[in-house]
Amino acid sequence: MYDFAVMWDWLAFAVRWLHVITAIAWIGSSFYFIALDLGLRRSDSLPEGVSGEEWQVHGGGFYHIRKYLVAPAEMPDHLTWFKWEAYSTWLSGVALLAVLYWAGAELYLIDPARAELSVWQAVTLSAAFIAGGWIGYDALCRSPLRDAPLAVMLVLFAGIVVASWLLNQVFSGRAALLHLGAMTATIMTANVFAHIMPNQRIVVADLKAGRTPDPKYGKIAKLRSTHNNYLTLPVIFLMLSNHYPLAFGTENAWIIAALVFLIGVSIRHYFNTRHAGRGNPTWTWAVTVVLFIALAWLSSVPLRHADDADAQVMTPEARIFADVAGFDDAHRIVTGRCSMCHARDPVWPGIRWAPKGVLLETEVDVATEARRIYLQSGVTHAMPPGNVTELSEEGRAAIRDWYRSANREVASR
Repeated sequence: MYDFAVMWDWLAFAVRWLHVITAIAWIGSSFYFIALDLGLRRSDSLPEGVSGEEWQVHGGGFYHIRKYLVAPAEMPDHLTWFKWEAYSTWLSGVALLAVLYWAGAELYLIDPARAELSVWQAVTLSAAFIAGGWIGYDALCRSPLRDAPLAVMLVLFAGIVVASWLLNQVFSGRAALLHLGAMTATIMTANVFAHIMPNQRIVVADLKAGRTPDPKYGKIAKLRSTHNNYLTLPVIFLMLSNHYPLAFGTENAWIIAALVFLIGVSIRHYFNTRHAGRGNPTWTWAVTVVLFIALAWLSSVPLRHADDADAQVMTPEARIFADVAGFDDAHRIVTGRCSMCHARDPVWPGIRWAPKGVLLETEVDVATEARRIYLQSGVTHAMPPGNVTELSEEGRAAIRDWYRSANREVASR
């Protein structure tokens, strides 16, 4: 039974790997086509309906690319669609969310100091936030503001700020930033599924039927694609943030997350302007640096430990791990070999914050982090790094025996 933890961790690894692979494919094609579209050259010699062309060289060959403003006169024999990169990224992302945050809600999703939630309540709220973000965004793009792109972006940013604050009131800091990223990624994927692809299908259907396609469908698709372009970089930051307590473990995490969207806009504006041949707006890099310094300053506020050692609450499952035989030995080993770094006030030179926000001082800390302790220090030698605190093989064996004994007890209930 104890091998389930190992297999589950490998499942999470496999799904994460898939998610990264598909995300690279989606982001790569998205960035390429935005750059291509902005870099198209116009000339009077182009055929009717062609809005621009581009010559490119790559991999030892030359490519001649033309863009039709609406559509060519007739349907080409071969047409490549770009959609599965987005769909597979979202599907693998949801799978990873389920494996890590829904199945591990008590550890990764719920923070009793912020909101007393049962697992089903936390998972329901998680799904509701993700779906609600898309519903609100889509309503905004269909509203009377739809013809004012700047106004749409400003209202969208205000909504992101509100969502960031709300998520940080309900979930753990790590889960809050991750969910803001998941909500944004859902908006991007739904743009592809509900607007970009359907509008392109309408144009294709018109071509096949011999009708002249309406240019409005292409404009709608391009607007949504542009939104996706500006949202991509913040999503990447938010997906990486769970590795950095300075991003998610501070009182100002919701502000940090919101400012990251402004950084994404400044960086993309630089590259979009360059690709369009409209100059070299180096001022955007100054803005980016200032915003990033602001993030670092906001994160310098001491980490938020609402689960203070004197007010910690142990979950029912953690209670089993704390009551089983062998816990006292495991707790002594972990606090003796790990708590100098994984503490509310680390004493290891050069470490100011507990790595990844993992605390291993109190009985509640150790019982709550039982699975990670087992995998990191019992099954593998990942922790302590380089075995700098000299955790013995006997100590690792004691951790394994404790976890496996408690896990059998959990399974029997």
